[in-house]
Amino acid sequence: MFGRDRRCVVVVGAQWGDEGKGKIVDVLSEQADYVVRYQGGANAGHTVVRGSDQFILHQIPSGILHPRTTCVIGNGVVLDPLTFVEEVRELEGRGIEARGRLLVSDRAHLVLPYHKQLEQAAERRQQIGTTGRGIGPAYEDKFGRRGVRAGQLRDLARLRDQLEQRVERVNALLGLWGSADRADVAEHMGLLERIAPTVVPMLADTGRAVHQALRSDQCVLLEGAQGALLDVDHGTYPFVTSSNTTAGGAAVGAGIGPTAIDAVVGVLKAYATRVGNGPLPSEAQDGMGARLRELGGEYGATTGRPRRCGWFDTPVARYAGRVNGVTGLAITKLDVLDSISEIPVCVGYRIEGEEFDEIPAEAERLARVEPVYDVLQGWQRPTTEARRIEDLPGPARAYLERIERELETPIVYVSVGTRRDQIIQV
Repeated sequence: MFGRDRRCVVVVGAQWGDEGKGKIVDVLSEQADYVVRYQGGANAGHTVVRGSDQFILHQIPSGILHPRTTCVIGNGVVLDPLTFVEEVRELEGRGIEARGRLLVSDRAHLVLPYHKQLEQAAERRQQIGTTGRGIGPAYEDKFGRRGVRAGQLRDLARLRDQLEQRVERVNALLGLWGSADRADVAEHMGLLERIAPTVVPMLADTGRAVHQALRSDQCVLLEGAQGALLDVDHGTYPFVTSSNTTAGGAAVGAGIGPTAIDAVVGVLKAYATRVGNGPLPSEAQDGMGARLRELGGEYGATTGRPRRCGWFDTPVARYAGRVNGVTGLAITKLDVLDSISEIPVCVGYRIEGEEFDEIPAEAERLARVEPVYDVLQGWQRPTTEARRIEDLPGPARAYLERIERELETPIVYVSVGTRRDQIIQV
Protein backbone atom coordinates (compact mmCIF):
# COMPACT_ATOMS: atom_id res chain seq x y z
CA MET A 1 0.00 0.00 0.00
CA PHE A 2 2.81 2.41 0.85
CA GLY A 3 5.06 3.47 -1.99
CA ARG A 4 6.98 6.31 -3.53
CA ASP A 5 3.79 8.30 -4.16
CA ARG A 6 1.90 7.02 -1.12
CA ARG A 7 3.67 8.15 2.05
CA CYS A 8 0.55 9.15 3.98
CA VAL A 9 -2.39 6.72 4.08
CA VAL A 10 -5.67 7.01 5.99
CA VAL A 11 -7.63 3.96 7.20
CA VAL A 12 -11.32 4.71 7.80
CA GLY A 13 -14.37 2.68 8.67
CA ALA A 14 -16.94 2.81 5.87
CA GLN A 15 -19.98 1.58 7.83
CA TRP A 16 -21.04 2.08 11.49
CA GLY A 17 -17.73 1.11 13.07
CA ASP A 18 -16.53 -2.36 14.10
CA GLU A 19 -15.44 -3.06 10.51
CA GLY A 20 -12.12 -4.61 11.48
CA LYS A 21 -9.94 -1.53 11.08
CA GLY A 22 -7.54 -2.76 13.78
CA LYS A 23 -6.44 -5.73 11.72
CA ILE A 24 -5.95 -3.65 8.56
CA VAL A 25 -3.98 -1.04 10.51
CA ASP A 26 -1.90 -3.83 12.04
CA VAL A 27 -1.04 -5.20 8.58
CA LEU A 28 -0.19 -1.76 7.18
CA SER A 29 1.78 -0.83 10.30
CA GLU A 30 4.50 -3.27 9.27
CA GLN A 31 5.39 -0.74 6.57
CA ALA A 32 4.70 2.44 8.58
CA ASP A 33 7.17 4.57 10.53
CA TYR A 34 4.38 6.45 12.31
CA VAL A 35 0.82 5.42 13.16
CA VAL A 36 -1.44 8.28 14.24
CA ARG A 37 -4.82 8.02 15.95
CA TYR A 38 -6.64 11.18 14.86
CA GLN A 39 -10.07 11.26 16.58
CA GLY A 40 -12.41 9.59 19.03
CA GLY A 41 -11.72 8.29 22.49
CA ALA A 42 -11.77 5.20 24.66
CA ASN A 43 -15.14 4.15 23.23
CA ALA A 44 -13.23 2.58 20.34
CA GLY A 45 -12.02 -1.01 20.51
CA HIS A 46 -9.55 -2.26 17.90
CA THR A 47 -8.92 -5.99 18.17
CA VAL A 48 -5.63 -7.42 16.85
CA VAL A 49 -4.65 -11.10 17.01
CA ARG A 50 -0.96 -12.08 17.04
CA GLY A 51 -0.52 -15.82 17.06
CA SER A 52 -2.53 -17.03 20.05
CA ASP A 53 -2.53 -13.58 21.70
CA GLN A 54 -5.37 -11.12 21.35
CA PHE A 55 -4.92 -7.40 22.02
CA ILE A 56 -7.85 -5.01 22.39
CA LEU A 57 -6.62 -1.44 22.02
CA HIS A 58 -8.91 1.41 23.01
CA GLN A 59 -6.75 4.52 22.59
CA ILE A 60 -3.23 3.47 21.65
CA PRO A 61 -2.80 2.92 17.89
CA SER A 62 -2.55 -0.69 16.70
CA GLY A 63 0.95 0.01 15.41
CA ILE A 64 2.29 -0.24 18.96
CA LEU A 65 2.64 -4.00 18.35
CA HIS A 66 5.42 -3.31 15.81
CA PRO A 67 8.70 -2.50 17.61
CA ARG A 68 10.02 0.03 15.08
CA THR A 69 6.82 2.05 14.79
CA THR A 70 6.24 5.36 16.57
CA CYS A 71 2.63 5.77 17.69
CA VAL A 72 0.86 9.09 18.12
CA ILE A 73 -2.28 10.21 19.94
CA GLY A 74 -3.26 13.23 17.83
CA ASN A 75 -4.81 16.52 18.86
CA GLY A 76 -8.22 15.41 17.57
CA VAL A 77 -8.46 12.62 20.17
CA VAL A 78 -10.18 13.05 23.53
CA LEU A 79 -7.92 11.11 25.88
CA ASP A 80 -9.15 9.26 28.95
CA PRO A 81 -5.92 9.52 30.97
CA LEU A 82 -6.75 6.79 33.47
CA THR A 83 -7.60 4.11 30.88
CA PHE A 84 -4.67 5.30 28.76
CA VAL A 85 -2.20 4.71 31.59
CA GLU A 86 -3.81 1.34 32.34
CA GLU A 87 -3.47 0.39 28.66
CA VAL A 88 0.22 1.36 28.64
CA ARG A 89 0.84 -0.77 31.74
CA GLU A 90 -1.08 -3.72 30.34
CA LEU A 91 0.95 -3.66 27.12
CA GLU A 92 4.20 -3.44 29.03
CA GLY A 93 3.07 -6.30 31.26
CA ARG A 94 2.70 -8.38 28.10
CA GLY A 95 6.15 -7.48 26.81
CA ILE A 96 5.21 -4.58 24.48
CA GLU A 97 7.36 -1.52 25.20
CA ALA A 98 5.31 1.67 24.86
CA ARG A 99 7.29 4.43 26.55
CA GLY A 100 9.72 6.05 24.17
CA ARG A 101 7.58 4.99 21.18
CA LEU A 102 4.36 6.76 22.11
CA LEU A 103 3.68 10.48 21.68
CA VAL A 104 0.62 12.32 23.03
CA SER A 105 -0.42 15.67 21.59
CA ASP A 106 -0.31 18.39 24.22
CA ARG A 107 -3.36 19.80 22.42
CA ALA A 108 -5.48 16.66 22.91
CA HIS A 109 -8.38 17.18 25.32
CA LEU A 110 -8.85 15.03 28.41
CA VAL A 111 -11.89 12.95 29.29
CA LEU A 112 -12.39 13.38 33.02
CA PRO A 113 -14.64 11.46 35.43
CA TYR A 114 -17.20 14.26 35.43
CA HIS A 115 -17.60 13.84 31.66
CA LYS A 116 -18.68 10.24 32.25
CA GLN A 117 -21.13 11.34 34.93
CA LEU A 118 -22.64 13.87 32.51
CA GLU A 119 -22.93 11.39 29.64
CA GLN A 120 -24.50 8.68 31.78
CA ALA A 121 -27.05 11.16 33.13
CA ALA A 122 -27.80 12.45 29.62
CA GLU A 123 -28.15 8.92 28.21
CA ARG A 124 -30.81 8.12 30.78
CA ARG A 125 -32.76 11.08 29.41
CA GLN A 126 -32.11 10.83 25.65
CA GLN A 127 -31.43 7.14 24.86
CA ILE A 128 -29.01 7.78 21.98
CA GLY A 129 -27.06 4.59 22.65
CA THR A 130 -23.77 6.12 23.84
CA THR A 131 -21.12 4.07 25.65
CA GLY A 132 -21.22 6.27 28.75
CA ARG A 133 -17.47 6.89 28.54
CA GLY A 134 -17.68 10.68 28.49
CA ILE A 135 -16.69 11.20 24.85
CA GLY A 136 -19.57 13.50 23.90
CA PRO A 137 -19.31 15.83 26.93
CA ALA A 138 -15.52 16.06 26.46
CA TYR A 139 -16.02 17.22 22.87
CA GLU A 140 -18.76 19.60 24.04
CA ASP A 141 -16.31 21.15 26.49
CA LYS A 142 -13.68 21.35 23.77
CA PHE A 143 -15.91 23.29 21.40
CA GLY A 144 -17.41 25.27 24.28
CA ARG A 145 -13.85 26.45 25.10
CA ARG A 146 -13.91 25.03 28.59
CA GLY A 147 -11.96 21.82 28.02
CA VAL A 148 -8.83 20.57 29.76
CA ARG A 149 -5.93 19.80 27.43
CA ALA A 150 -3.20 17.25 28.03
CA GLY A 151 -0.52 19.95 28.09
CA GLN A 152 -2.08 21.38 31.25
CA LEU A 153 -0.87 18.32 33.16
CA ARG A 154 2.50 20.07 33.20
CA ASP A 155 1.14 22.59 35.76
CA LEU A 156 -1.31 20.87 38.10
CA ALA A 157 -1.43 23.76 40.58
CA ARG A 158 -2.81 26.10 37.94
CA LEU A 159 -5.15 23.39 36.63
CA ARG A 160 -6.82 23.04 40.04
CA ASP A 161 -8.41 26.50 39.80
CA GLN A 162 -9.91 25.63 36.43
CA LEU A 163 -11.19 22.29 37.70
CA GLU A 164 -13.03 23.95 40.57
CA GLN A 165 -15.01 26.04 38.08
CA ARG A 166 -15.72 23.05 35.84
CA VAL A 167 -16.90 20.85 38.71
CA GLU A 168 -19.24 23.57 39.97
CA ARG A 169 -20.85 23.76 36.53
CA VAL A 170 -21.09 19.97 36.21
CA ASN A 171 -22.77 19.58 39.59
CA ALA A 172 -25.30 22.26 38.70
CA LEU A 173 -26.17 20.36 35.50
CA LEU A 174 -26.41 17.01 37.30
CA GLY A 175 -28.76 18.53 39.83
CA LEU A 176 -30.88 20.11 37.10
CA TRP A 177 -31.18 16.70 35.37
CA GLY A 178 -32.26 15.00 38.59
CA SER A 179 -29.09 12.93 38.97
CA ALA A 180 -27.84 12.05 42.44
CA ASP A 181 -24.21 11.93 41.19
CA ARG A 182 -21.82 14.71 42.13
CA ALA A 183 -18.27 15.43 40.96
CA ASP A 184 -15.50 16.09 43.48
CA VAL A 185 -12.49 18.34 42.86
CA ALA A 186 -10.19 16.43 45.23
CA GLU A 187 -10.93 13.12 43.51
CA HIS A 188 -10.18 14.66 40.11
CA MET A 189 -6.92 16.20 41.30
CA GLY A 190 -5.89 12.92 42.88
CA LEU A 191 -6.44 11.13 39.57
CA LEU A 192 -4.45 13.71 37.59
CA GLU A 193 -1.58 13.62 40.10
CA ARG A 194 -1.39 9.83 39.71
CA ILE A 195 -1.36 9.77 35.91
CA ALA A 196 0.74 12.90 35.19
CA PRO A 197 4.14 11.21 35.76
CA THR A 198 3.30 8.71 32.99
CA VAL A 199 1.62 11.08 30.51
CA VAL A 200 3.75 14.24 30.78
CA PRO A 201 6.99 12.66 29.42
CA MET A 202 5.01 11.57 26.33
CA LEU A 203 3.64 15.05 25.55
CA ALA A 204 4.76 16.63 22.28
CA ASP A 205 3.76 18.87 19.41
CA THR A 206 2.68 15.79 17.50
CA GLY A 207 1.56 17.67 14.40
CA ARG A 208 5.10 18.93 13.96
CA ALA A 209 6.50 15.43 14.53
CA VAL A 210 4.23 13.94 11.84
CA HIS A 211 4.98 16.79 9.44
CA GLN A 212 8.72 16.27 9.87
CA ALA A 213 8.33 12.53 9.33
CA LEU A 214 6.60 13.15 6.01
CA ARG A 215 9.22 15.72 5.01
CA SER A 216 11.89 13.07 5.56
CA ASP A 217 10.00 10.56 3.32
CA GLN A 218 8.87 8.35 6.18
CA CYS A 219 5.56 6.47 5.94
CA VAL A 220 2.65 7.67 8.05
CA LEU A 221 -0.57 5.78 8.68
CA LEU A 222 -3.56 7.75 10.00
CA GLU A 223 -5.99 5.61 11.99
CA GLY A 224 -9.58 6.59 12.74
CA ALA A 225 -12.12 5.18 15.16
CA GLN A 226 -15.80 4.31 14.63
CA GLY A 227 -17.10 4.60 11.04
CA ALA A 228 -18.30 7.07 8.43
CA LEU A 229 -21.98 6.58 9.27
CA LEU A 230 -21.21 7.71 12.83
CA ASP A 231 -19.57 10.98 11.71
CA VAL A 232 -21.20 13.94 13.45
CA ASP A 233 -21.70 15.71 10.09
CA HIS A 234 -22.11 12.83 7.64
CA GLY A 235 -23.56 10.05 9.77
CA THR A 236 -27.10 9.04 10.73
CA TYR A 237 -27.60 12.07 12.96
CA PRO A 238 -28.44 12.21 15.88
CA PHE A 239 -27.35 8.57 16.29
CA VAL A 240 -23.71 9.49 15.76
CA THR A 241 -20.48 10.02 17.67
CA SER A 242 -19.15 13.46 18.59
CA SER A 243 -16.29 13.83 16.11
CA ASN A 244 -15.49 13.70 12.41
CA THR A 245 -14.69 10.04 11.76
CA THR A 246 -14.28 10.53 8.01
CA ALA A 247 -10.98 11.01 6.19
CA GLY A 248 -11.48 14.78 6.15
CA GLY A 249 -11.03 14.71 9.91
CA ALA A 250 -7.70 12.92 9.61
CA ALA A 251 -5.69 15.96 8.60
CA VAL A 252 -7.31 18.16 11.25
CA GLY A 253 -6.97 15.54 14.00
CA ALA A 254 -3.36 14.72 13.16
CA GLY A 255 -2.24 18.33 12.78
CA ILE A 256 -1.15 18.18 9.14
CA GLY A 257 -2.39 19.73 5.91
CA PRO A 258 -4.94 17.90 3.72
CA THR A 259 -2.58 17.83 0.74
CA ALA A 260 -0.29 15.49 2.73
CA ILE A 261 -2.77 12.60 2.38
CA ASP A 262 -2.02 10.30 -0.57
CA ALA A 263 -4.53 7.43 -0.23
CA VAL A 264 -7.63 6.42 1.74
CA VAL A 265 -8.43 2.78 2.56
CA GLY A 266 -12.11 2.24 3.35
CA VAL A 267 -12.72 -0.81 5.56
CA LEU A 268 -16.00 -2.67 4.99
CA LYS A 269 -17.30 -5.75 6.73
CA ALA A 270 -18.68 -8.32 4.25
CA TYR A 271 -22.05 -7.75 5.91
CA ALA A 272 -23.45 -4.91 8.07
CA THR A 273 -23.46 -4.36 11.83
CA ARG A 274 -24.42 -1.61 14.19
CA VAL A 275 -24.26 -1.13 17.97
CA GLY A 276 -26.99 0.77 19.80
CA ASN A 277 -29.88 2.78 18.45
CA GLY A 278 -30.34 4.27 15.00
CA PRO A 279 -31.30 2.99 11.55
CA LEU A 280 -29.78 -0.16 10.03
CA PRO A 281 -31.71 -0.49 6.73
CA SER A 282 -30.43 -3.95 5.81
CA GLU A 283 -30.91 -5.49 9.27
CA ALA A 284 -31.45 -9.25 8.86
CA GLN A 285 -34.79 -10.73 9.87
CA ASP A 286 -36.15 -14.20 10.77
CA GLY A 287 -33.26 -15.16 13.01
CA MET A 288 -30.53 -14.47 10.45
CA GLY A 289 -29.33 -11.45 12.42
CA ALA A 290 -28.74 -13.66 15.47
CA ARG A 291 -27.01 -16.25 13.27
CA LEU A 292 -24.65 -13.65 11.80
CA ARG A 293 -23.96 -12.34 15.32
CA GLU A 294 -22.89 -15.76 16.55
CA LEU A 295 -20.91 -16.65 13.41
CA GLY A 296 -19.05 -13.35 13.54
CA GLY A 297 -18.72 -12.99 17.31
CA GLU A 298 -20.45 -9.65 17.02
CA TYR A 299 -20.11 -8.23 20.50
CA GLY A 300 -18.48 -4.90 21.26
CA ALA A 301 -14.76 -5.06 22.07
CA THR A 302 -15.15 -2.13 24.46
CA THR A 303 -18.64 -2.61 25.92
CA GLY A 304 -19.51 -6.25 25.18
CA ARG A 305 -22.84 -5.09 23.78
CA PRO A 306 -24.38 -7.35 21.09
CA ARG A 307 -24.29 -5.84 17.63
CA ARG A 308 -27.28 -5.74 15.34
CA CYS A 309 -26.44 -7.59 12.13
CA GLY A 310 -27.62 -7.43 8.54
CA TRP A 311 -26.61 -7.72 4.92
CA PHE A 312 -24.12 -5.70 2.91
CA ASP A 313 -25.63 -2.28 2.17
CA THR A 314 -24.42 -0.87 -1.13
CA PRO A 315 -25.95 2.63 -0.76
CA VAL A 316 -24.26 3.03 2.63
CA ALA A 317 -20.90 1.84 1.29
CA ARG A 318 -21.18 4.01 -1.82
CA TYR A 319 -21.98 7.07 0.31
CA ALA A 320 -19.07 6.35 2.66
CA GLY A 321 -16.75 5.97 -0.32
CA ARG A 322 -17.80 9.38 -1.60
CA VAL A 323 -17.52 11.37 1.63
CA ASN A 324 -14.16 9.77 2.45
CA GLY A 325 -12.64 9.89 -1.04
CA VAL A 326 -11.82 6.19 -0.72
CA THR A 327 -9.13 4.98 -3.14
CA GLY A 328 -9.08 1.30 -2.11
CA LEU A 329 -11.31 -1.11 -0.16
CA ALA A 330 -10.51 -3.65 2.53
CA ILE A 331 -13.23 -6.30 2.95
CA THR A 332 -13.19 -8.05 6.32
CA LYS A 333 -14.89 -11.12 7.80
CA LEU A 334 -15.65 -12.72 4.44
CA ASP A 335 -15.31 -16.08 6.20
CA VAL A 336 -18.37 -15.35 8.37
CA LEU A 337 -20.52 -15.90 5.27
CA ASP A 338 -18.94 -19.29 4.44
CA SER A 339 -21.89 -21.40 5.61
CA ILE A 340 -24.72 -19.29 4.16
CA SER A 341 -26.36 -20.69 1.01
CA GLU A 342 -27.94 -17.48 -0.31
CA ILE A 343 -26.57 -14.02 0.49
CA PRO A 344 -28.77 -10.95 0.00
CA VAL A 345 -27.05 -7.70 -1.01
CA CYS A 346 -28.93 -4.44 -0.51
CA VAL A 347 -28.64 -2.52 -3.80
CA GLY A 348 -31.13 0.27 -3.14
CA TYR A 349 -34.06 1.51 -1.09
CA ARG A 350 -37.76 1.95 -1.60
CA ILE A 351 -40.00 4.46 0.14
CA GLU A 352 -43.69 4.66 -0.72
CA GLY A 353 -43.06 2.97 -4.06
CA GLU A 354 -40.15 5.19 -5.06
CA GLU A 355 -36.73 3.55 -5.46
CA PHE A 356 -33.43 5.35 -4.88
CA ASP A 357 -29.78 4.40 -4.33
CA GLU A 358 -28.56 7.12 -1.93
CA ILE A 359 -29.10 7.36 1.81
CA PRO A 360 -31.35 10.22 2.95
CA ALA A 361 -30.02 12.79 5.41
CA GLU A 362 -32.82 12.22 7.92
CA ALA A 363 -32.37 9.24 10.23
CA GLU A 364 -36.14 9.00 10.63
CA ARG A 365 -36.59 8.61 6.87
CA LEU A 366 -33.73 6.11 6.60
CA ALA A 367 -35.37 4.03 9.33
CA ARG A 368 -38.50 3.74 7.15
CA VAL A 369 -36.85 2.54 3.94
CA GLU A 370 -37.58 -0.87 2.50
CA PRO A 371 -34.29 -2.41 1.30
CA VAL A 372 -34.14 -3.69 -2.26
CA TYR A 373 -32.09 -6.90 -2.44
CA ASP A 374 -30.28 -8.93 -5.04
CA VAL A 375 -29.67 -12.46 -3.76
CA LEU A 376 -26.28 -13.93 -4.62
CA GLN A 377 -25.22 -17.56 -4.47
CA GLY A 378 -23.27 -18.52 -1.36
CA TRP A 379 -20.13 -20.65 -1.59
CA GLN A 380 -20.63 -22.94 1.42
CA ARG A 381 -16.95 -23.75 1.59
CA PRO A 382 -14.33 -22.47 4.06
CA THR A 383 -12.28 -19.48 2.96
CA THR A 384 -10.02 -19.27 6.02
CA GLU A 385 -7.02 -20.90 4.32
CA ALA A 386 -7.13 -18.71 1.20
CA ARG A 387 -4.05 -16.50 0.77
CA ARG A 388 -4.57 -15.49 -2.86
CA ILE A 389 -7.75 -14.25 -4.50
CA GLU A 390 -7.57 -17.31 -6.79
CA ASP A 391 -7.85 -19.56 -3.72
CA LEU A 392 -11.37 -18.35 -2.98
CA PRO A 393 -14.42 -20.29 -4.23
CA GLY A 394 -15.94 -18.91 -7.41
CA PRO A 395 -19.10 -17.51 -5.74
CA ALA A 396 -16.94 -15.75 -3.12
CA ARG A 397 -14.93 -14.08 -5.88
CA ALA A 398 -18.19 -13.14 -7.60
CA TYR A 399 -19.43 -11.58 -4.36
CA LEU A 400 -16.30 -9.43 -4.10
CA GLU A 401 -16.46 -8.50 -7.78
CA ARG A 402 -20.05 -7.35 -7.29
CA ILE A 403 -18.95 -5.06 -4.47
CA GLU A 404 -16.18 -3.61 -6.65
CA ARG A 405 -18.59 -2.94 -9.51
CA GLU A 406 -21.21 -1.35 -7.30
CA LEU A 407 -18.71 0.92 -5.53
CA GLU A 408 -16.45 1.54 -8.54
CA THR A 409 -13.43 1.14 -6.26
CA PRO A 410 -10.81 -1.63 -6.25
CA ILE A 411 -10.53 -4.08 -3.37
CA VAL A 412 -6.95 -4.13 -2.05
CA TYR A 413 -7.34 -6.43 0.98
CA VAL A 414 -9.65 -9.30 1.92
CA SER A 415 -9.64 -10.68 5.46
CA VAL A 416 -10.71 -14.31 5.95
CA GLY A 417 -10.12 -14.76 9.68
CA THR A 418 -8.93 -13.11 12.86
CA ARG A 419 -5.25 -14.08 12.63
CA ARG A 420 -2.72 -11.72 11.08
CA ASP A 421 -1.86 -14.20 8.34
CA GLN A 422 -5.50 -14.68 7.32
CA ILE A 423 -5.50 -11.87 4.81
CA ILE A 424 -5.32 -11.62 1.03
CA GLN A 425 -3.54 -8.70 -0.59
CA VAL A 426 -5.12 -8.22 -3.99
